[in-house]
Amino acid sequence: MKLALPYIFFSFLILCIVSCSTDDNVNKDEEKPTISVNYTEGFPKSCTQLLRGETYNFKAKATDDIELASYSLDIHHNFDHHTHDDQGSQCQLEPIKQAINPFIFMENYPIENGLINYEINIALAIPNDIDTGDYHCQFSVTDKTGWQSRTSIDIKIIESN
Repeated sequence: MKLALPYIFFSFLILCIVSCSTDDNVNKDEEKPTISVNYTEGFPKSCTQLLRGETYNFKAKATDDIELASYSLDIHHNFDHHTHDDQGSQCQLEPIKQAINPFIFMENYPIENGLINYEINIALAIPNDIDTGDYHCQFSVTDKTGWQSRTSIDIKIIESN
């Protein structure tokens, strides 16, 4: 009986743990958030030409089934013709070139608590002294549980007239 008592206690403990646990599927987040510029006010669209010295509002819509947490905007040169995994259309690329003074913008922003829909709207001035040419504009969004989605758009920065 002395030997059986620890086994009975251990079995009872396991039974309590299993029966008292909550349904794990209730609180699981199995969906990534979404992000898109494919709506009327979304900006920039694929192959958009931006003028140096001008200010533009970069806009995208983000959604999640549970709660959004943050977003980011990344603009970087594509002088080496690299690609990102979600680009649907390809723009006419200029010849490969060495970056001298490329435009690089990377910022992260929080989203207020409790939102499942959010429109990103970032006013950004394109500096006058940066290299013109092919660039990528990449938006990303992260939800409260850490899932992340992104979209990347080919753009061009050109001389102002």
